[in-house]
Amino acid sequence: MVSASLNVEGLVSLLDELAAFALAERWDNVGLMAGDPAQPVGSILVALDPTEDVLAEAVANGCNVIVTHHPLIFKPLKAIRTDQPTGRLLTRLLKAEVAMVACHTNLDLVGGGVNDVLAQRFNLMNTSSLGSSADGESGFGRIGDLPEPLAGPEMLARIAKVLGVETLTYAGPLPEIVGKLAVCGGSGSEFAEAAHQLGAQIYITGEVKHSTARWAEAAGLCVVDGGHFATENPVVPEFAALLQRTLTKRNIEVEVRAAQTQQNPFTHFIGV
Repeated sequence: MVSASLNVEGLVSLLDELAAFALAERWDNVGLMAGDPAQPVGSILVALDPTEDVLAEAVANGCNVIVTHHPLIFKPLKAIRTDQPTGRLLTRLLKAEVAMVACHTNLDLVGGGVNDVLAQRFNLMNTSSLGSSADGESGFGRIGDLPEPLAGPEMLARIAKVLGVETLTYAGPLPEIVGKLAVCGGSGSEFAEAAHQLGAQIYITGEVKHSTARWAEAAGLCVVDGGHFATENPVVPEFAALLQRTLTKRNIEVEVRAAQTQQNPFTHFIGV
C-alpha cells in the first residue's frame, strides 16, 4: 500500500480536526506561524514553547515542522529584528526551512487537551469544566473527584510528584482531607472562584496572581501555584502520540516526536 503524502497545509487542517482553531480565544494567535503551506512534511516535533533549543532539537532529528502550544507570534510584529529573540528565531526557522504551527487556547479548551491530560495525571473522576461548556468536555480547567481522599500534606506531596517540581507555593488553608480537586493548566487565576463554588478543596494552576492568593485566604480555598510549564507540559507527549495515531490511521508515514530537551525556564534557589 502506498502511503499518503502530507504538506504543511494538510497538517494544519489535520490539527484543526484534533483541536479546532475556532475554539481559540479572540485574543489568541493560532495556526501556521512560519513556513510554506505547500512544503512537504518530513517529520514533526511537538513542544510547549517556541524556542531556539526546540529548533535545534528539530534540526538534529530531521524534523521540518514544529508544533508548539504557545505561539511564536502573539501580537502583531512592527519589525523583524534579528538581534531580538523573536526575530532571531523566525530567521533561523526560515533559513532551516522548518515550519512552525501553534495550538494554544484551542488545545486548552478541547476535550483531550491540556486540562484533560492534567486531570488524568491526578486520576480525577466525574470531571467537568470550570469554564462555560455545553458538553462538559470543553472549556478551561477541570474539576473532579479523587479515587480516594487524601490528607492535605499527602496531597501536596502528590501534586509535587505529578508535576515533577521540587517546590510548591500555595495560598489559603490546607484542608485536612482532600476529595475534590480542580486543575487548570497555565495561568488560571481567573477560575479560582469557579473552582471554589463547585466544591474544590484544592485548586491547582500556574502563575497565581497576588490578588487571587489574598482572595483564597479569605475564601478558605487552598490554591496551589504549580507553575505554568509544569501544568501544561504534560500535554506534549500525549498530543504527539495522538497526532502520531491519527497520521498512522490515515496511512501517512510521518514520524511525530515529543520534545525532550526543553526544560522549565525557572530554577530554584534556597536562601538562608
